[in-house]
Amino acid sequence: MILNKLYFILPLILLVNSCTEGNTSSAVVDGDVETLAAVDTTGLAQATFASGCFWCTEAYFERVEGVKAVISGYAGGEKPNPTYEEVSAGATDYAEVVQVYYDPEEVSYQELVEVFFATHDPTTLNRQGPDIGAQYRSIAFYRNPEQEAIIRTYIQQLEESGAYKNDIVTEVQPFERFWEAEAYHQDYYRRNPNDPYVVSVARPKVQKFEANYQDKLKPEYVQ
Repeated sequence: MILNKLYFILPLILLVNSCTEGNTSSAVVDGDVETLAAVDTTGLAQATFASGCFWCTEAYFERVEGVKAVISGYAGGEKPNPTYEEVSAGATDYAEVVQVYYDPEEVSYQELVEVFFATHDPTTLNRQGPDIGAQYRSIAFYRNPEQEAIIRTYIQQLEESGAYKNDIVTEVQPFERFWEAEAYHQDYYRRNPNDPYVVSVARPKVQKFEANYQDKLKPEYVQ
């Protein structure tokens, strides 16, 4: 179990930058974008989480040993074919999510749930740092009763341990459908290192994750 909480409160000065205000108009788009169709996910297990801006969430899980692919997208809503413009404007019921493809022989679903809770604040309703709105709400999606039990048990453990001053507001929902986000969102953190949001918000959080959880990282991220 991850005992140390990663999430920390950013200085107020960082509130000027949000995921919605990122440099999407000039985002790097090149030939190495790994969309869902381009990734061989045969035989891999899946997990889906919403924990704020998917640019950050994707970067965390990409670093975890045993995770083979992470795709940014949308889930938790009903409208077919949602777009980033609709979701980021709060015009749908969707949340920004990541779809994690992993080898369960290398990393367990339990460990992914622990990473999920360690990398965001599950006590803030419809908000993560400078990102405000239901599209940034905390959701753990489950695909079977076993996954649901793991999520609910871990939430109970966190609450009983007093890890958080406030109540956990993370939604626990059955997974229904994932819509892949536009190509320029995929691997956004790596491919847009100079984006103001990446520099001021995402990078400090990702670097702290790397520093605190060396035992969970792929070799290339171990310091």
